[in-house]
Parts: sequence; C-alpha cells; structure tokens
Amino acid sequence: MIDVMLAAGISMTLALLCTPAFIRFLVRRRYGQFIRDDLTHHHVKRGKPTMGGAVIIGAALAGYFGSHLLLLLLGATGSLDVEARPISLSALLVLFLLTGLGLIGFFDDYTKISKERSLGLTSGQKLVGQAAVTVVFALAALLVKDDDGRSPASTAISFVRDTPLDLAFAGPVLGVLLFLLWSNLLITGASNGVNITDGLDGLATGASTMVFGAYTVIAMWQASQSCAVEPGVGCYRISDPLDLAVVSAAIAGACFGFLWWNASPAQIIMGDTGSLSLGAALAGMAILTHTQLLLVVLGGLFVIITFSVIIQVISFKLTGRRVFRMAPLHHHFELLGWAEVTIVARFWIIAGICVAAGLGLFYAEWLANL
Repeated sequence: MIDVMLAAGISMTLALLCTPAFIRFLVRRRYGQFIRDDLTHHHVKRGKPTMGGAVIIGAALAGYFGSHLLLLLLGATGSLDVEARPISLSALLVLFLLTGLGLIGFFDDYTKISKERSLGLTSGQKLVGQAAVTVVFALAALLVKDDDGRSPASTAISFVRDTPLDLAFAGPVLGVLLFLLWSNLLITGASNGVNITDGLDGLATGASTMVFGAYTVIAMWQASQSCAVEPGVGCYRISDPLDLAVVSAAIAGACFGFLWWNASPAQIIMGDTGSLSLGAALAGMAILTHTQLLLVVLGGLFVIITFSVIIQVISFKLTGRRVFRMAPLHHHFELLGWAEVTIVARFWIIAGICVAAGLGLFYAEWLANL
C-alpha cells in the first residue's frame, strides 16, 4: 500500500511543480499548438504550448521508479519496516507502452510544429508505429514467463477475468498471432480514443485520471485476493498485481498534477504525446489485469466520443447528412452554445459514472464467486 501512495505522491508533485518550467521552455522554443481552421472558436488557443504529455510520462516514470528506490533505501536503513519489491515485467510493459506511444505522439506533435500545420504524422505512419510498439509489448507479455511458468498476459479474452473464449483454440502459433491482432486493436483503439477526446481543456486529462485511479483499485484488489494469498474459487491469477497498482497510481498522480495547468483556461496542452501514451497505457493495464472488455465500461466516455466520430462519418458517407453539428461530440455541444467549462464538467461526470459502473461490475463478479 505504501508504495502505491509513494508512486502517486511523487508523480503528482513532480507534474505539479515541473510543468511551469516546461511551459517556459516550450514558449522560448515557440512550440505551440496549431488549430484547425474550422474550429474558429478555438483560435484563441493557437500557439498555446503543446507536448505537455512529456511531463506526464516523465513524472509517471519518476513516480514508479522513485517509489521502488525509496522503499529500498528505507528498508536498507531500517527507517521503516518494509520490504522492497522487485521491479516487475508487468509494470515495465505498461511503462513501455506509455513511453513508446508517447514517442510516436511526440513525432506527431513535432511535425505539426515544424511544418506549421494542424496535421502531423499521417494515419498510416501512426498505425505502423503503434503496431511496432504493440508487437513488442504483446510478444513479451505472452511469451516471457516468471519462475512459476506464468506469463503476464493470456490468450483468453477477458472481461473482469479470463473467459472461456481462448484465442489459442486453433493452436499455439495461431493463438499468438490472434493475440497480436487483438492487442493491436485494443491498444490502437484506446490510444486513438483518448486522442479524439483530447479536444477541450482538461477533458482527457481528468477522465484519464479517473480511469487510472480505477485500475489502481482493481489491481490492489487483485493483489489482496490473489490465489497465492487467498486461494479459492474467486481468487485472481494475475502476475504482479500490486506492482501494476503502483504503475497505475504513478500515471494517475502524474495526470492529476498536470491537470492543475491543463484545466480551463489551459496553460499547456498534452498533445498527442500525452493522449496516445495514456490510451496505450490504459489498454496495457486492461490486458495485464485480464480486464480487457471492462475497459470499454471504465473508459466509457472515450468510447462514446469515439463512436460519435464513427457515426458522423458513416452517416455522411451513406446519406450526405451529419448527425452532429461537428464531431467529436464535445465540439457539437460547443456549437450548441455550451461553455467549454460546462461541457468538461458534465463529461467528467459521465466519465465518473462509467468508472463507478465498471468498478461495480468488477466487485459484483467477485461477490458472485463467494
């Protein structure tokens, strides 16, 4: 428990205190956001410092590794009766997704800045980069095993735990290939979902904080009810659940600290550096806690906003008419005259309801197994 609190505290403090210095650095380098011409009501944000996701990533990494180092030092000096836990493969895999997709987002943001346009990397370039990172993650998560012969991921499709639907039904080789495709779908979908949601000050940051907070709770519960601690019908066979809680808490804390500067009126924008990395890390948490489909509920706000874009595109291609005044959904409400702060606050409420529903489903399933 103490390592979870340390990780969140360190990352939140660093994000809160270091963001102003990063803003000044970006202003000096003139690294500002470019806005689409059709978003006339957002032209006031043109030139606002972007790539703030670098702060979130850096603070999260410092929070995770800093908590491990502090516990090691406190335990070695006898200042606190704690046992330092080793850094786990599961946590490293989530951090790999966070930094890997963050790097792709950085190149996207930098392309926008250097070429002075609102479009960065092409969709094809993004997909190739996302696929490359996903393949490394998925292969390591599925094929690298611990001393007990257990790997962090499973070929079984999971909801609140693994279901009988196993991708290895046609053999181990085909199972690995299907898992690679499934992981790519989850990671690409989640990263693009957060990316689409990141259109108003603080919207994606606040919603991400809630979902990572939920995954911290889920991983801690899985650790307390693991089959190694509480064997039984409802126990969880998850690799390194407590360390997954530490990394999730570190990311949640980093988002929370960054939100101070990203809330309306934002002094900095996370950019694709932040949105792509956060979405990928959420998918990584879902895969490694074996709650893949539960992410659809926990991240319901991201799903709703993503589907608003899909509906808009399908409707326009089939009928020539638009369902919404503008997609994604939050821009529709802007054109209806809602204030940006009002939209963000109400969408945060929706995000909170989705998180509560997801946690309720997770706990209800455990109660059903008692």
